[in-house]
Amino acid sequence: MKKIISFCILLFFALTSCEDFLTEELKGEFSSDTFYQNDKQAIQALIGVYNAISFRSSDNDIWVFGDVASDDAVKGGNPGDQAEIVYIDEFTANATNGIIINYWTFVYEAITRANNVMANVPAVSMEEELKNRIIGEAKFIRAYSYFNLVNIFGKVPLKLLPPTTQEAIHVPLSEITDIYLQIEKDLTDAVTVLPVSYSPTDIGHVTRGAALAMLGKVSLYQQKWSAAIGYFQQVEDLGIYSLLPDYADNFKLEFENSSESIFEIQHLTDQIPSTGSAMNQWFAPSPEGGYYFNAPTQSLVDAFEKSATSEVDPRLDASVGRDGQPWLNGDIYSAAWSPATGYLTKKHQQPLSEVPSPRKGDGGLNYIYLRYADVLLMKAEAFNETNSADSAIANLNKVRQRARASFNGTPPADLLADITTADQNLLRTAIQKERRVELAQEFHRYFDLMRWGKAVAEAALGADFNYETKRYLPIPQEEVDKNQAINP
Repeated sequence: MKKIISFCILLFFALTSCEDFLTEELKGEFSSDTFYQNDKQAIQALIGVYNAISFRSSDNDIWVFGDVASDDAVKGGNPGDQAEIVYIDEFTANATNGIIINYWTFVYEAITRANNVMANVPAVSMEEELKNRIIGEAKFIRAYSYFNLVNIFGKVPLKLLPPTTQEAIHVPLSEITDIYLQIEKDLTDAVTVLPVSYSPTDIGHVTRGAALAMLGKVSLYQQKWSAAIGYFQQVEDLGIYSLLPDYADNFKLEFENSSESIFEIQHLTDQIPSTGSAMNQWFAPSPEGGYYFNAPTQSLVDAFEKSATSEVDPRLDASVGRDGQPWLNGDIYSAAWSPATGYLTKKHQQPLSEVPSPRKGDGGLNYIYLRYADVLLMKAEAFNETNSADSAIANLNKVRQRARASFNGTPPADLLADITTADQNLLRTAIQKERRVELAQEFHRYFDLMRWGKAVAEAALGADFNYETKRYLPIPQEEVDKNQAINP
């Protein structure tokens, strides 16, 4: 049974709304000078940071960038609903796109809250180990937030202080390399103060394993292969992570915060104010009170392996609703539920027995950003790029073997057989394909395509996509207009 971090709404932290052209130092409605008085308030402030990265708000549109902008999904939903998502999918979005503006504001709100914690908690009279841990958790979330920003927008303002002065508000664009350096610094600092695990009463807080895994991922994105291997090995050396026996269990309420989960964003249904996940409604079919967005493509479905006798990789039906196959609630899925492609994503939804239709947008299912399977595949990739084929194959096949073991019954011999090729190019392709199906609809695909470079990205995304001109999305015009350091 998980113990959720109670994501209370702290108006005190909504300081980004104060980004106007003022000449005096800014204060929120509740002053930092009077709020941070004890350890209880420091923890409340940290809870506000966690709240800022949850999927409680529809402004957390990371799925639009991670899935819809890739070859794995289209917008879905009613054609006229959230139409600006289509421009992102077609790579024609401009700086006034509402989805881009909302996500930018959403992420910088998390950064602002984290900056407030880092600026104010050091002066609080409290137990030193807890203080350092709180600051480390805030640094992790700031690093996670900037990692998403730099991979969507490229150069962004690197804001590291609360927005209480003109200098902290009007910040120029930083070079991508400098943003990565700050991300690495925050994560390295976090590693030194975060615990390996928590008691049941504190499950859901960021751990040392999460910071190490994130450092490995950040290194991988910069093609620092040996460094990535080192961080991933440190994650494994902790000895607390393992693959769940059944792949589908990763996406069920009763298996939250499992041995496979490394960094998991927490949600809890039926709270006032709401702390549930809106994805439960955004992706659900209309008969369940959903909006049927993020519709998987035929290309994604076809990426899953089939045997000669047409049995499919069991990860397909754990990830995607498809016609005539079991759905949630004991129903049989109908392609009519998704007019866009005939498919719906399955991983972020709960049966009506857990979240009934009247409160469909208040789901209790967490979002797993980092799983142990992801670490194994990233480790396989890094080993392959350093010409260590045997180690790459071993890590890759651990993921495939778990998928094979998830088959209901005895799997055919030709389904999900071990990869044996030691050819670097063939192995690279196999790892890339495995990432696509293992992490399908978990919002990673677009980021993978971009980091794999021009040839891979353009082959996957087709004629609409030019890597040189469309690699990054435009910075919102609102930020350009307000931030005097960007447009002096």
